[in-house]
Amino acid sequence: MIRLGLTGSIGMGKSTTAAFFRGLGIPIHDADATVHALYSGPAVAPIEAAFPGTTRDGVVDRPNLAARVLGDPAAVTRLEAIVHPLVRDAETAFLERARAEARRVVVLDIPLLFETGADRRVDAVVTVTAPPEVQRARVLARPGMTAVKLDHILARQTPDADKRRRSHFLVDTSRGPEPARRQVADILRAVVAMNR
Repeated sequence: MIRLGLTGSIGMGKSTTAAFFRGLGIPIHDADATVHALYSGPAVAPIEAAFPGTTRDGVVDRPNLAARVLGDPAAVTRLEAIVHPLVRDAETAFLERARAEARRVVVLDIPLLFETGADRRVDAVVTVTAPPEVQRARVLARPGMTAVKLDHILARQTPDADKRRRSHFLVDTSRGPEPARRQVADILRAVVAMNR
């Protein structure tokens, strides 16, 4: 079974690219969606213990938690120490199900793939990319996003140029959805051919 790691900095079009893989029948483990689920389940109690007042009615208050950790590297590290092992457990269960189903290819959608060393757990890395001006325009169009918030997020992410250099495949989303969809199909053909 080929494990493709899918990554890309904020605003590059990673979610859309993941949907293209899913549309071609490839199972996806979405780390962000897993975190979202954990924030109303197993992560609630340890997060409340580490960051009192950041949960409400059995759910993590994401804006409140973000305000507590933004710009505080020690707090980010504490939060990651709680969340990352739980995400890894969910990923392991996903991979076991995929093996049991005899899947040939799976995608691990991990935003901080290089930053967390997850690139060592996959067979090939697909990075979603776009020019910086396209990225900034996309992100700053999001409700509640500011240039300061974006700069904080980008400071925690491996630069796009480094991600591209360390990747096996690239998907450039700047030319629209159809070219990106074709790139995804080409990648799948290439990885399946490699594994014959």
